[in-house]
Amino acid sequence: MTTDLRDYKFEKELLTRSAPNKTRLQDLKTEEMILNMGPQHPSTHGVLRLELVTDGEIVVEVIPHLGYLHRCFEKHAEALTYDQVIPYVDRMDYLAAMNSEHAYAMGVERMMGIDKNIPKRVEYIRVLVSELNRLGSHFIAIGTYGIDIGAFTPFLWLFRDREHIMNLLEWASGARMLYNYVWIGGLLYDLPVGFEQRTRDFINYLEPKLEELYKLLLENKIFVMRAANVGVLPLDLAINYGCSGPVLRGSGLKWDLRRIDNYSVYPELEFDVPVGKGEMGKVGDCWDRNWVRMQECYESVKIIKQCIEKLEGEHKRTPVFDPREFIPKKLIPSAMEYYVRAENPRGELGFYFKSDGKKDKPFRCKARSGCFINLSVVPEISRGCMIADLIAILGSVDIVLGEVDR
Repeated sequence: MTTDLRDYKFEKELLTRSAPNKTRLQDLKTEEMILNMGPQHPSTHGVLRLELVTDGEIVVEVIPHLGYLHRCFEKHAEALTYDQVIPYVDRMDYLAAMNSEHAYAMGVERMMGIDKNIPKRVEYIRVLVSELNRLGSHFIAIGTYGIDIGAFTPFLWLFRDREHIMNLLEWASGARMLYNYVWIGGLLYDLPVGFEQRTRDFINYLEPKLEELYKLLLENKIFVMRAANVGVLPLDLAINYGCSGPVLRGSGLKWDLRRIDNYSVYPELEFDVPVGKGEMGKVGDCWDRNWVRMQECYESVKIIKQCIEKLEGEHKRTPVFDPREFIPKKLIPSAMEYYVRAENPRGELGFYFKSDGKKDKPFRCKARSGCFINLSVVPEISRGCMIADLIAILGSVDIVLGEVDR
């Protein structure tokens, strides 16, 4: 007698019983189970605890629990001068410290009214190192996403290429991850002699590697099956939650603060804003979010090339140029409240400042984290998915817990 036949007879017997106190098939119910994923779990990309309510393999509810990596950033900022806050800015999104420094310095410069006095060479250097950092950040996002769903080779390739970026940024700032390079009113140092040429050599090396990566991962049939039509985030839901960055653009909205706000020298640079199109599934699925990050790598390469041309051309180095000479000796903005925002690799990073006009320390400095808001939409797009798909959804959102907890 086969297993199927035994099951059939058992089911038939249950359905035909009519005696009292006898179990019927309709009365048999599955029981929901609470499963803790994290805070020590490789697929949560940091110390994040997800409390899952599951019905077998189906996710009924996801409840994120935060606070395991609390940086106390906002409380630190109240006790430090404006320039002393920068190393703490680095430690929020530690995979994109240059971008975060750029946003913070830009806000204080506008409060001081010195943003128009920043030399163009300084601004082009800021954009150059920020786009290099964006590349390195996206390499981690795409590489670890491959690991999450079983693709090992892209992870090794991307970490190999990211090492070149880290070497360049270390050469410029002296640090590999937490740079303290973008200062209010200037920079820690000018670029080392030969930096532009070495960056150009790296970009020439990288371009064919990106093509290889696209074919190996994004067009891979297994990757498409695991990511397409999974974790679909409708555009209206993304807007209502306040999502930003590749998560929002993956849902089809062309919203990039480098274009919307036109800060720094981005208005002088040519680049496109890629958005999800649903080429492999539905618009706003996991595949689209990864595709957007992949396309942004191509766009960052374009921006880096243009910055190098400017830094070697009309804004080339001079023997007497010192990027620190434009830094005010005392940073005391007028009494005001001010909000500044910038396009970080994971979305909008904003800083809300409140100054009393008397001290060189902010009365209040609140950070608006794109990671935190993007994470908040995960429960909405995870209901009814498989546990394995939840891993794919969380990885496609690309969070850094240092910025989530702040």
